[in-house]
Amino acid sequence: MTAAPALPAMLEANLARAAALVNDPAPVSVAASEPLYLGIDLGTSDVVTMAVDAQGVPVAVCLEWADVVRDGVVLAFFEAVQIVRAQVREIEAKLGRRFTHAATSFPPGTDPRISANVIEAAGLSVSAIIDEPSAVASLLGIERGAVVDIGGGTTGVALIENGQVVYSGDEATGGTHVTLVIAGALRKSIADAEAFKRERGHEAWGIVRPVFEKMSDIVDQHLKGHAPVDTLYLSGGSCALPGVRELFAQAFPAASVILPQNCLYLTPLAIAATARGQQ
Repeated sequence: MTAAPALPAMLEANLARAAALVNDPAPVSVAASEPLYLGIDLGTSDVVTMAVDAQGVPVAVCLEWADVVRDGVVLAFFEAVQIVRAQVREIEAKLGRRFTHAATSFPPGTDPRISANVIEAAGLSVSAIIDEPSAVASLLGIERGAVVDIGGGTTGVALIENGQVVYSGDEATGGTHVTLVIAGALRKSIADAEAFKRERGHEAWGIVRPVFEKMSDIVDQHLKGHAPVDTLYLSGGSCALPGVRELFAQAFPAASVILPQNCLYLTPLAIAATARGQQ
């Protein structure tokens, strides 16, 4: 199999920086005149708040693993609001800066107001709201191709032609389903299976491969009826499991399949970049 195509070096560097900054309480010196932008990703498995500078470089990142959202529906509204408030306060303390606006996102086909309600209840105005795969497509500046965003609860697809998203959709199969398969196969609790997936995912590939085969089938169904794409961009923390890129490369042999390192932070970075474009 050919080597995996790569993203631009600057984007990979920003993703690596985001990973290094996660929950780091050390203060960051930013000039008072430097504009900063906030993006909040309400995921199925985690909540990520990221601040970026005028160049889109991450300057502060908070992550909390939490089961407060599923398939675009907030299951624990108060807890979600509390997490967002705490993360924003932590970032404000780290940067010595007050934030009044934030961008956020939603899975395609769900009500965007659900995410917006959490952000507003946390005391922020929503500067922008965009579906997750479209946010990634915009960040990557894709002229033609498809983004496959495998989140905790859903697999989202955005098709881009001539630099514009011409189709987006998703279905409810994602990282949570991977965790459930691990829990059943290894007779673990959901919490232990989730930890196993994050820490020892390479040992679980033989168990979870059928779930990712279903995800590739979902993508294939969404792309049918459109012109064939020559590039697929994978996004979302679930893509970090060894074997995912290779499986998609086999399922779509006519396309280059690009999987960034630190893919967990691609969607939060894209959301924060959306805030840059709106404020």
